[in-house]
Amino acid sequence: MGTRRVLVTGCSSGIGLAVAVGLKVVATMRDLGKREPQEREAGDTLNRSLEIRQLDACCEDSIRECVDSLQDRRVDVLVSNAGVGMIGPLECQSVSEMQELFDTNFFGLVRLVKEVLPDMKQRQSGHIVVMSSIMGIQGLLFNDVYSASKFAVEGFCESLAVQAMKFNVKMILVEPGPVGTEFERKVYEDAEKMDLARADEETARIFRELYLPYSRKVFNSLAQTPEEIAEPNTSTDHSEGASVSPPDQPRVHAHDCPEARRPYRSSTPGHLL
Repeated sequence: MGTRRVLVTGCSSGIGLAVAVGLKVVATMRDLGKREPQEREAGDTLNRSLEIRQLDACCEDSIRECVDSLQDRRVDVLVSNAGVGMIGPLECQSVSEMQELFDTNFFGLVRLVKEVLPDMKQRQSGHIVVMSSIMGIQGLLFNDVYSASKFAVEGFCESLAVQAMKFNVKMILVEPGPVGTEFERKVYEDAEKMDLARADEETARIFRELYLPYSRKVFNSLAQTPEEIAEPNTSTDHSEGASVSPPDQPRVHAHDCPEARRPYRSSTPGHLL
């Protein structure tokens, strides 16, 4: 088989950037004004093995335009990485902010899969790699809405994977723990400036004095780099379709469950691409 075309979303920084520079891909981002880090990392591969294109996961027309621009509309591997974060007391977050988060984290994935899955099914071939989170498996204090969006992602993928297998399309859920990226830094910067007026005094105190300092400490001491997430460092049994992290990767969740409801989890997508 010839070179497979990999389409990666959310490539302006973090995990998406790290994944894209290690593969032959079409790297996409919502705002091409943020392409400079990707171009810098790409080096000589830019416009050879790596192309940068505009794609907004919140816009069906943008997704379709990007896919239509590819030869034969062919996407062999979709890596859905675009996402946003939100932490803080629930009563201090507006419903419109929650809807915007779901529009990117969940419906953005749905829009992407709707666009590429029919062609993959017709070709009887394809991979869909979805950047989820450990918080798609277990909720975490003050991450209520973000965790809910990742639970939605997990349910969507687990359900759809059963149908996809029939057409030889493999779905992979990547579930990292703490990862040190610009994404995380911005979430914490926004949290530091959050207006807690709608929270009761005790909730505000727990968030400011306990949660934020402890959470930052965890990230500073345990966070993996985006490059570690993108590195092909898991062992895989392709006959079972299962992936499992080696014992020295404790900070990334992987679920080894061949022939069961979760046979397609992985700590890193690289080995499949």
